[in-house]
Amino acid sequence: MIKKWLKLKTKDIVLVQFIIEGYEGLATVTTIDNRTAIIQVAIMPDFVLDVMFILESLKKQLPIDEINCPF
Repeated sequence: MIKKWLKLKTKDIVLVQFIIEGYEGLATVTTIDNRTAIIQVAIMPDFVLDVMFILESLKKQLPIDEINCPF
């Protein structure tokens, strides 16, 4: 699994999770910290380009920043 961490607004966590996990088998989303709105996206290696396309599309509509591993 390839992992990416994203920081977004708390109110957008459920929407982003719903959209990404709606594409069955591409990736899973885990909320790392509710208060700071950090999520982890674990991507299946064969679908990295697909998930990156989805994330880039979401970034055009929502304030989403990719961050380094928070631990």
